[in-house]
Amino acid sequence: MTDPTIKYHNRQVAIWLFVCCALVFAMVVLGGVTRLTGSGLSMVDWRPVTGLLPPLGEAAWGEVFSAYQGSPEFQKINHAMSLAEFKSIFWFEYCHRLLGRTIGIVFLIPFLVFVWRGAIRAQDWVKYSLMFVLGGLQGVLGWYMVKSGLIDNPHVSQYRLTAHLLAAFAIYAYMLWVALSLLYRATDGRRHSWYPVTLLLTSIVSLTIVSGGFVAGLKAGLAYDTFPLMAGQWVPDGMYTVAPVWRNIFDNVLTVQFNHRVIALTTFFAVVGYWFFARRATDFPRRARHATHAIFCIGIIQVALGIATLLCHVPVVLAAAHQANALVLFTCTIHLSHALRGRAS
Repeated sequence: MTDPTIKYHNRQVAIWLFVCCALVFAMVVLGGVTRLTGSGLSMVDWRPVTGLLPPLGEAAWGEVFSAYQGSPEFQKINHAMSLAEFKSIFWFEYCHRLLGRTIGIVFLIPFLVFVWRGAIRAQDWVKYSLMFVLGGLQGVLGWYMVKSGLIDNPHVSQYRLTAHLLAAFAIYAYMLWVALSLLYRATDGRRHSWYPVTLLLTSIVSLTIVSGGFVAGLKAGLAYDTFPLMAGQWVPDGMYTVAPVWRNIFDNVLTVQFNHRVIALTTFFAVVGYWFFARRATDFPRRARHATHAIFCIGIIQVALGIATLLCHVPVVLAAAHQANALVLFTCTIHLSHALRGRAS
């Protein structure tokens, strides 16, 4: 029998972690909007401690705008941009960074309170401290990504952008898994027979997200806006024109978009197949059964959003919804994997 005090503390800590997950979710969506609106390079410096306040007054705005005018993006792309237009992109990036700081505060202060109250036991300090450290490193990785677009080429590296995106998903998954483990305590180490297949499905969804990161980094979604054909072909010409050959997977806009289509459709059929067979299993926990139906519905929505985003030439609203729904699908696969990890009380 679980001690009522421990159960109460676990529930409090789990709720706190769910709130942090919600903030990371918002961070991922806002990061996508920042990228889609071309706002990511509007802030050309990084002051993680002192950069809390936005420019106050016209003089301060003039200084920030002057710094941006020295960037490759302004000189090569936005050279006709006015101060008013600059403010419209600045606020997206500023809010993105501000939300990152907010997540740090929302995590750190409750963590210290929970430690002080004994809700988080000493043996678990490392687990939660690692979350905080990973969050801080994510901020460093974000600046490392931005710096790649401030040297000579006014575009961030697709490698760094994808790494930044995956790090956000990894931190999110880590916190979500710990929160679920606090609510659903495993009573033994036996895995459900569907657990390995569920992990495989989660890996396929993750691979699709990686592929989507490279599509976003190269703006490959803008290259071909027809479906299912690309330039009137099922397999378009020019997919392997970059040398060495392996670089086409990451650097060739045509290949990157084609691969994302193939991987995304493979993921969709994997989701449908999983749902079709798993729904017949009689020994699924209730929450696993709900998650199975959820991934089926969300998978259909995700494919529809992806195609609509492509056909409409990547509008901000649809593209942001496509990215957000990808995280929803990822969440469901994590929840499903957790439900099948072992018998839970």
